[in-house]
Amino acid sequence: MEEYMKMALELAKKGEGKVNPNPMVGTVIVKDGRIISTGYHEKYGEFHAERNAILNCKEDMTDAEMYVTLEPCCHHGKTPPCTDIIIKSGIKKVVIGCTDDNPLVENKGIKILKENRIEVITGVLEKECRKLNEIFFHYIKYKTPFVIMKYAMTADGKITGADGKPKRITGKDSLTNVHRTRNIVSGIMVGIGTVLSDDPLLTCRIENGLNPIRIICDSHLTIPFESNIIKTAKTVPTIIASGKNYDKNKKTALENLGLSVIETDSLKTDLKTLMTFLGKRGIDSVLLEGGETLNYSALKNGIVNKIQAYIAPKIFGGVSVKTPVGGDGFFSADKNFTLRTEKVQPMGEDVLIEYGVLPAIEEVN
Repeated sequence: MEEYMKMALELAKKGEGKVNPNPMVGTVIVKDGRIISTGYHEKYGEFHAERNAILNCKEDMTDAEMYVTLEPCCHHGKTPPCTDIIIKSGIKKVVIGCTDDNPLVENKGIKILKENRIEVITGVLEKECRKLNEIFFHYIKYKTPFVIMKYAMTADGKITGADGKPKRITGKDSLTNVHRTRNIVSGIMVGIGTVLSDDPLLTCRIENGLNPIRIICDSHLTIPFESNIIKTAKTVPTIIASGKNYDKNKKTALENLGLSVIETDSLKTDLKTLMTFLGKRGIDSVLLEGGETLNYSALKNGIVNKIQAYIAPKIFGGVSVKTPVGGDGFFSADKNFTLRTEKVQPMGEDVLIEYGVLPAIEEVN
């Protein structure tokens, strides 16, 4: 069973960046020990993995087995229920990686299959199947984006040179992986400081990659009209999140250039409200590529779910050189933003460490 589920997981990954805010799902159909068809969810709004696998099949599926990474849906959405076509196909057994937390589906798809005399087995490679769709499961539960904080630093924790200016820190492999992550997420967020210092495009530069929606935290709408963000706003969707103290005429000008401007009470303290707004816009995930100030604020507000730390085998030194997270910090070792190491992966000469962020500590100075 695990062998076929591993194949289904690999198929599911082909939908990365194309199915948000839906989950990635892969399916393998087996009969008499032979794989007779496969499928995966290819694009948001199009057929799901199970339906694709069944439609792709050129053989009789009577008494066949289906291996699927996520519980089949049983409701009408943009596509018909997958349970319907499974029942009609003649498949006798469905092996499921993990159940679907969507209240419209949760255990209901399994129940319908069983009621139609289809054997159902659940929990095969469940941990791997849930991890694959951690963004989806977070979004369906909280209705806010899954936030990944990304930064690159030297072995001594520096993000700039001693002159305070940005430097190329990590290598080509790390950069490629960052763009792969940009392809997966729905949005990418930076602060105005990053725009002013780096003038980034914040686009995805891999073959056939999709650009995430750009979110710029700019309390006073100080973003320059000559910036790359504004120059490309008509082709790359962009949201400017501001406070309430800004030039109203500039807001109008920005909107006329294709940007969307939204207000919060204060971006330093209102990032949770911003996440709620983004969730309502269907943005299920955000890659946070901010500087030390925005990173600290995001951690303090408890919106960060994962950290991707790219570490280069270099030492810059410098007492006052910037680090990935600034802010006031903590005065005692037992008060901190606590992380859980999830993965350590070589990236050429660099190392990528992925951390899960545990619930934030309340007392932040």
